[in-house]
Amino acid sequence: MTAHVDHTVTSGTFSLDGQTFDVDNNVWVIGDDHECVVVDAPHDVAAIRTVVGDRRVLAVLATHAHDDHVRVAPELARVTGAPVLLHPADRVLWDQVHPDTPPDGDLTDGQTVTVGGTTLRVLHTPGHSPGACSLYAPELGVVFTGDTLFAGGPGATGRSYSDFGLIVESIRTRLLTLPPETVVHTGHGDDTTVGAEAPHLDEWIARGH
Repeated sequence: MTAHVDHTVTSGTFSLDGQTFDVDNNVWVIGDDHECVVVDAPHDVAAIRTVVGDRRVLAVLATHAHDDHVRVAPELARVTGAPVLLHPADRVLWDQVHPDTPPDGDLTDGQTVTVGGTTLRVLHTPGHSPGACSLYAPELGVVFTGDTLFAGGPGATGRSYSDFGLIVESIRTRLLTLPPETVVHTGHGDDTTVGAEAPHLDEWIARGH
């Protein structure tokens, strides 16, 4: 198997509901030496292109459309020629960031994206946002969860278009059912595993959002 995962962190801001926060975002690049896909395009096209190198970018896959995950997606698409794909339920958020530039296509539950000889399967995992998606690569033993699941629990659900009960259900039925050794590559912060997080579900429910 030649496919592998590369990574960088970019810094910027996240704004919603009239508030702005400083954030560091993970950017994940999956592929081989010739082609790749980019998961999320937060703040810095140059930093992402450094990770991509001279590889052909097949797609920019948006885990969701909060501005800190898609701010430079149209620019990255322009410079690489790759389409930006987003679950249509997140257009309400995308249009707040890029009202004049629609995404190029949809991500849908069960859809597969093949790159570098490996396959990513789209899992619709709403809750943090209506169209939040995770991307599962069984051959690599990894899942890219965006802001749905972190080391330590679910992503935030205290803002517009989010739902705590829904994110818990997404995590319970779509993510914690993956093999326990599956590495969770998150939208912010450190990696974890499905097995490390699964025992804590009841604690998260008790804690609430």
